[in-house]
Amino acid sequence: MSNKMQFLREHLSFDQANAVVESDDKDGKSLYLKGIAIQGGIRNQNQRVYPVKEIESAVKTLNDQIQNGYSVLGEVDHPDDLKVNLDRVSHMITQMWMDGPNGYGKMKILPTPMGQLIRTMLESGVKLGVSSRGSGNVSDHSGEVSDFEIITVDIVAQPSAPGAYPTPVYEHIMNSRGGARALRVSKEVQEDPKAQKYLREAMLSIISGLKA
Repeated sequence: MSNKMQFLREHLSFDQANAVVESDDKDGKSLYLKGIAIQGGIRNQNQRVYPVKEIESAVKTLNDQIQNGYSVLGEVDHPDDLKVNLDRVSHMITQMWMDGPNGYGKMKILPTPMGQLIRTMLESGVKLGVSSRGSGNVSDHSGEVSDFEIITVDIVAQPSAPGAYPTPVYEHIMNSRGGARALRVSKEVQEDPKAQKYLREAMLSIISGLKA
């Protein structure tokens, strides 16, 4: 067993996560993405195995934090550490629970610049995946994870092919024509509903190529 605590990141596509996009009110102001956040009891694509008891413990710990008023924020993209960067936050985890061997999460899309981009994508039918971020010990022999802790769950773009490493949403936007400008404008118009509506429509053409 490896004794060094490792940074662990596990990706699930929209379909693998059995993801569902839903709203909790008639006017659609609050948008949520929910589904499997971490799979237990199987060997995943990273050749790691998360025992169900480890998932249960990690999910309970994070959900207890949420119930006690702690804001668990998630980002767009695949950060390379456990730090949450506020300028990249797109959502807040509102609930974690177990269903069978898997840990599920419900994420509320926030009205941040990144959250607005995610909302537009989801409402346009773009299939976005999720990526759990945590830490734990990994057995060198079996790949079994112990002392697992979930820090957050991020939102990422759908892989272009089975088993492919996901291209970050942020990278898609920045590499698209007009993407960098749109992102800058989104930060400037947060308090202007009319400008937000115009930007929202403009973003539809930029992200049309992301649809899966």
